[in-house]
This record gives sequence, structure tokens and C-alpha cells, in this order.
Amino acid sequence: AVKEEVMSLGGKFVEVEGATEDKAAGGYAVEQTEEFKKKQQQAINEHAAKANVVICTAQIPGKRAPLLLPTHAVESMKRGSVIIDLAASSGGNCELTKDNQTIVHQGVTVIGQSNYPAQKPLDASRMFGKNVLNFMKLIIGKQGELNLNFEDDIVKGTCITHKGEVYNERVKTIIEKN
Repeated sequence: AVKEEVMSLGGKFVEVEGATEDKAAGGYAVEQTEEFKKKQQQAINEHAAKANVVICTAQIPGKRAPLLLPTHAVESMKRGSVIIDLAASSGGNCELTKDNQTIVHQGVTVIGQSNYPAQKPLDASRMFGKNVLNFMKLIIGKQGELNLNFEDDIVKGTCITHKGEVYNERVKTIIEKN
């Protein structure tokens, strides 16, 4: 889903084969093997050196955001390049990110806003409203009846309980731990 969003906006998605995925993670990143992290780091460093803009979004719920852009990768980027780190509130994907700050390091601007959508409230409100409308269309049938298709990743990922059964894998895990 993220790859398609990036491409629909004209961006280039950096993809490394061999990633561990977990449908229960709801689109968030999951912990990866050391071998994969090395491959990923090499690919990201190569792409970052050529990029004018890098947008970082990887977060793992309840953990520090994975470090994807170390200082040496930033220093290999062209002067005037910009890094937008949307994972700033959980430590950032860029080693130089400072939460709620914009810094310049060797000519590269690193933006670490922890709640970027709040900086654009009107656009964020419209986007949120459209998302809610599309979600309602997904779960409400033509006659106004509740229509939950648990084969759909969005329905499955947003439904916590239904008819007394816990559907959300993250919630199940938390309940089982306690």
C-alpha cells in the first residue's frame, strides 16, 4: 500500500527484497533480520546520495523508529537536499533528526516535525474527512446495514471486536500478555 502511495505521488519507492512482513502490524514496519538491515542500508545510502528529497515514515508501534539514514548517508547527499522525517516523534529514521526541529547539516535540511499533519490543519481535516467517508462506504452496505468483510485488510485492521470476539491481532497480543 505504501509503495503505491509513493508512486502515485511521483516518488520512487526504495524496495529491498527479503523483508519480513506481518499482516497483524497494520501497515507498520516490523523488526527485520541483521542481514536484511545491511542490504536495506546499502540500498538506501545509494538512493539517498542521488535524491533531492527523502521522506522517511517507518515506525514500529511501541518501539524506536528504525534508523535508516545514518549521518554518513546524509553527508553523501547533495547540498540543498531535504529529508522529511515523519517518524521524528519515535526517534526518527534519520540519525540527525531532532523532534519538532528543522536543522541543516552540511547543506542538507532535516525536517523533524512529529505531527506534520497538524501544521496543515485544513488539508489534514479534509483528508481525514475523506478517509472517514471512504471507510464508512467500505463497512456500510447499500441498504445502510453493517457489512464487515474481514478478508479486507482495512476492515480487519480497524475492527477491534465483533460479536464478542477480538479481531485485532495487536489487541489480542496485548490481552494475552496481561
